[in-house]
Amino acid sequence: MATIMNPIPRLRPYAGPAFFSYGFRPFFFLGAAQAALAIMLWLPLFEGEIALPTLFVPRDWHVHEMLFGYVPAIVTGFLLTAIPNWTGRMPLQGFPLLVLVTAWIGGRAAVAVSAKIGWIAAGIIDVGFLALVIAAAAREIIAGQNWRNLKVLIPVTVLALADASFHVEAHAFGVADYSTRIGIAAILVLLMLIGGRIIPSFTRNWLARENPGRLPIPFGRFDALTIAVSVVALCIWIAAADGPATGMALLTAGVLQVLRLARWAGDRTTRERLVLVLHVAYAFVPLGFILTALAAFGILLPSAGLHAWMVGAVGTMTLAVMTRASLGHTGHALTAGTGTQTIYAAVVLAALARILAGLFPAQIIPLIHIAALAWLVAFGGFAVLYGPMLFRPKGRA
Repeated sequence: MATIMNPIPRLRPYAGPAFFSYGFRPFFFLGAAQAALAIMLWLPLFEGEIALPTLFVPRDWHVHEMLFGYVPAIVTGFLLTAIPNWTGRMPLQGFPLLVLVTAWIGGRAAVAVSAKIGWIAAGIIDVGFLALVIAAAAREIIAGQNWRNLKVLIPVTVLALADASFHVEAHAFGVADYSTRIGIAAILVLLMLIGGRIIPSFTRNWLARENPGRLPIPFGRFDALTIAVSVVALCIWIAAADGPATGMALLTAGVLQVLRLARWAGDRTTRERLVLVLHVAYAFVPLGFILTALAAFGILLPSAGLHAWMVGAVGTMTLAVMTRASLGHTGHALTAGTGTQTIYAAVVLAALARILAGLFPAQIIPLIHIAALAWLVAFGGFAVLYGPMLFRPKGRA
């Protein structure tokens, strides 16, 4: 998995737009633009100033478009870029890539106007995108006989099933709490699997070259144990979000995740923010487990832990991967310039503000406005800074 950022010399002849020459280009750009736009719409929706012709209540629309809109776009960009490295096969490009992009855009539109087209049609169109992605990725992995990486598609498949369940649950009960927890758990497992490979690998590569000394401990039995305990804890949380058993399971997973992160030598990467940000992103994983455990014990509100996971861990990690992959695959130096460091700082600020809003409910309004503005700077900033290199052929400024 760690080879995602390495240039791939084998490309089939392609004369179309550079934007559709590689999966990371459209999905990273459109995913970032959608993340920014969704937050711009979310606050007016939350405050009742505007309305969308969607069947989802405002909270569920917000949750859905982050869980099943933004995240799948970035996951797709990652998979379509990583799989050729794993398999040695040609990357998906041109018309097949355009089909996937169109399916993703169709899903966003269908959810937004679900009150007009009906929940079944909206659900089929929306979930259809992830089904196509899973089919395309499985085909490439199987054709390349890269069997060990098929496991990456398990959480992606769970995410697709959670998306389908979200539509059914929201229609039947008005809200989609169980499906939301399943979706969050699937994304966290994917992050634990991929993050546990790329973070130590990229850290080791940078330290060996720039700061010799203590190196990250590679993936081993402790990592496997930590992931297994975390998966069990998440399953208990899905079944029952509150209670002492849930709290203890989540707390145990959180402690193990702290120890896992400490083994990766992140404290030695402060000179290169492109590497450091990966460790900062993963730090929100154990924080989310611990805060969610405290919520299960009834000590604080659930939103603090949920946003530590989704804004902190997922938001920061996806932004870190997007910037690194975009730089590497467009022929730019793998280092974080001032603009890139600014959007990293913005997404971390968004996470901290949103966590604090859960810890201090009396200050929720100003804090969620700060979080929304910082998120907009982070992902709107990515679209502005990286858009030109994603639209242009490799090597052009």
